[in-house]
Amino acid sequence: MTRVFIPTPLRPYAGKSASVEVDGKTVGEALADLTRSHGGLRRHLYTEEGRLRTFVNVYVNDSDIRYLQKEETPLGPGDTISIVPSVAGGSVAAAEPLALSNEEIRRYSRHLIMPEVGLDGQRKLKAARVLCIGAGGLGSPATLYLAAAGIGAIGLVDFDVVDFSNLQRQILHGTSDVGRLKLESAEERLSDINPGVRIERHEAALTSENALDILRDYDVVVDGTDNFPTRYLVNDACVLLGKPNVYGSIFRFEGQASVFATEGGPCYRCLYAEPPPPGLVPSCAEGGVLGVLPGIIGTIQATEAIKLILGAGDTLAGRLLLFDALGMRFRELKLRRDPQCPICGDRPTIRELIDYEDFCGVTQHDELAAGSDISVEELKEKLDRKEDVLILDVREPQEYQINRIPGSILIPLGELPERVHELDSAREIVVHCKVGPRSTRALEFLKGTGFRRVRNLHGGIVKWVERIDPGQPVY
Repeated sequence: MTRVFIPTPLRPYAGKSASVEVDGKTVGEALADLTRSHGGLRRHLYTEEGRLRTFVNVYVNDSDIRYLQKEETPLGPGDTISIVPSVAGGSVAAAEPLALSNEEIRRYSRHLIMPEVGLDGQRKLKAARVLCIGAGGLGSPATLYLAAAGIGAIGLVDFDVVDFSNLQRQILHGTSDVGRLKLESAEERLSDINPGVRIERHEAALTSENALDILRDYDVVVDGTDNFPTRYLVNDACVLLGKPNVYGSIFRFEGQASVFATEGGPCYRCLYAEPPPPGLVPSCAEGGVLGVLPGIIGTIQATEAIKLILGAGDTLAGRLLLFDALGMRFRELKLRRDPQCPICGDRPTIRELIDYEDFCGVTQHDELAAGSDISVEELKEKLDRKEDVLILDVREPQEYQINRIPGSILIPLGELPERVHELDSAREIVVHCKVGPRSTRALEFLKGTGFRRVRNLHGGIVKWVERIDPGQPVY
């Protein structure tokens, strides 16, 4: 028997198990046994043609099967298989060292007495420029520690405002900051930690039009994004500009970290050649995240950025660090540069930034939802007229406990393929989740299985509470 580790996003399709025992002499046989026992996993692991999907990587122990014998990789006693889906080294060219004032020498004294840093290393940190994409969960701890460490200039890219739901994990911001621009509260907090650090604000969404101009003047980029289009955009911009990309991602109790786009090292596309379909991997807003988890992963990102600037130690370039907070375990997997990678490979085909919304399927996903949308007002009118409408909630049970539309039934998205027989295809069905991604995926699945009278509730339960039933809590 071989143990297969199931990542959190795929556990709903594997009986909610963190690991499963399977039979098989090769990886292919083991995965076949896995998908026979848990049929819902198959469409997430394989294409309709039977090929392993390129946004799902499979490791035997710590080695990627793409660089072994792929699905023919033999399994021996004690081997384990890790399924690693998308979640969404070297040194930096040294700037001219800057002198330290007496006050700075006192501030950084614990660095200065370390041989790995010393006076010269601290001067490198003072001369360095680090850009953080996002002032949220990952950006908060990363920039707090970078500022405290004495990074000369910290750039922040964000355009969002502070919401109450941010405060559980985004420690840059406080209760009094709710409603303020994140850049404003972030600058205030970082400047209080270290007035000697220059905070450079970029109040904009990162796009293909502005990314190269924003990233160009920084030495290291810290990726604190929470969506796949921006993650691929950051990766490609870093590769094109030759900037190290310090990667982190979080979901519920699990996190990932690595360093991409270093000279001779892999990039994010080498790990995940293509993104998962929209809605397959929930965002933190949809799936939740343990409040301290971004603190752990963001601090690792800050550590890697500092090591890159100092040229000290072994960075995570060529390695993927996995962290499981529930089990309190770190695991490490090997990464390699893919010679066929379209942007960092031997014969790159991507030589400029592309349309990342289209690349990640967001455009088609939104068009599907828009073509079948129903507003909360329309639904309320149907219910008032006592029309025969089935309201299908595809959130998780713990979300259903917080708020719900009266009369709705709950079938979590991960259980829908096994429970679809519970639905009457002759009835009109309105499907909803929190804000839309999961319900759109449910809509796509139901239409693909023959349901014709299915509509998607625009804005989900959040819009329903906001406009129809404000007495219910929001989350």
